[in-house]
Amino acid sequence: MTVSRAERLRRLRRLRRPAVRRRVRAAIAEELLGTPRSLAAVCAFTAFMLAVGIGYYAPTAGEVPVALWPLYADSAVAVALGGIVLVTLVRTVRRGGDVVAEAPASRGLAYLHTLAFVWLVQFGVWPLVSLNLAFGEYVAAPDAWIYYWGVIGTHLLFVGLALLFPAFGRTTRGALATALALGVANAVVDYGFGYHPPLLYEPGLGLAAATLAIAVGSVALASHSFPRLGEESE
Repeated sequence: MTVSRAERLRRLRRLRRPAVRRRVRAAIAEELLGTPRSLAAVCAFTAFMLAVGIGYYAPTAGEVPVALWPLYADSAVAVALGGIVLVTLVRTVRRGGDVVAEAPASRGLAYLHTLAFVWLVQFGVWPLVSLNLAFGEYVAAPDAWIYYWGVIGTHLLFVGLALLFPAFGRTTRGALATALALGVANAVVDYGFGYHPPLLYEPGLGLAAATLAIAVGSVALASHSFPRLGEESE
C-alpha cells in the first residue's frame, strides 16, 4: 500500500506532540533495550566505543594532570557513563520487566541519567563543529575515513544512545545544574588550560564559544526531554 506524501507529512507533524514523541521513544527503547539479547548487543557496542575512545586519549593522557582526566577524555567518559546507565537496566530486563515502566528510579540515578545524556549529546555533536572548522585538513588526511567520517559517524551514535534515556530515566534541578557546571568546567579545562582533545589544528575562541553553546544546548535538551523525578509522565 502506497502512502501519499500528504499522509507522510501528517505523520511527521504528529511528532511535534510531546505525547507522540514519548510513545515513539518508549517503543524504540523497548525494542533496543528490552530483551537480554538486544541489551547485551547495545552494551557490547558501547564497550567497543569505549575501548576506541580510551585508545584515542591514552597516548596523550600523560601530558594532562590525573585529576583532569575525566574532563580531558570527555568522549570516553561520556560512553562510560552511558554504559553504566545500560548496566542499571540489566536486572529489570533479566527478570522480564518492562524497561520503560519498571526501570529503577532514584535521585542518584537521576543524576547519572542526566549527566550521561548531556555528556553523550554534547560530545556527540562537538565533532561536527570541531572537525568542520578544519574540514580540508581532515578530509585530506591519509586516514580521513577514520579521522573524519569515522569520528563523526560514531559520535552521532552517542546522541542516538542518549535519546533513549528519557524513556526510562528522570532528572532533577540539581542534576541539570551539575551537568551545566561540568560542561562549563570542561570548556575551561579544554580552552583555558589548553587540555583539549587532540586535533589537527590549534583551536581558538570560535571552538571554545561553540563548545559552551553545545553544553548549554545539551542541558536544555535534557531539561526538555526528561520527566522530573517524582512526577508521572503523561
